Amino acid sequence: MSDEPPTPPATLPTEIVNTLNESDPERLRDVASYAEALAEHKEREARLEESADQEEVEERPDDLPDDVPAKATITIKEINDNRYYYWQWREGEKIRSQYKGPVNPDE
Repeated sequence: MSDEPPTPPATLPTEIVNTLNESDPERLRDVASYAEALAEHKEREARLEESADQEEVEERPDDLPDDVPAKATITIKEINDNRYYYWQWREGEKIRSQYKGPVNPDE
């Protein structure tokens, strides 16, 4: 090891470099441990967010109209002894529905 102090990364803000330079070895190890854990946490969150975005796109049914959200589910309503499919989803406190088509009795 060199007797010279390490050179901080050029991207590290001056106020952080100054605070670190004034810290004792124990605090520096705590900071290093925390910074590593925080970096892993943020990377994991970013991966989960990216994964959720991809799943939402992949799970969107081909026949889902543009004005129906991807979180909508299909329900069956019976009206005058006829059965119909409806897209259904929640918007705040309200349940929204949109007609999809008749239920095919052969299915």
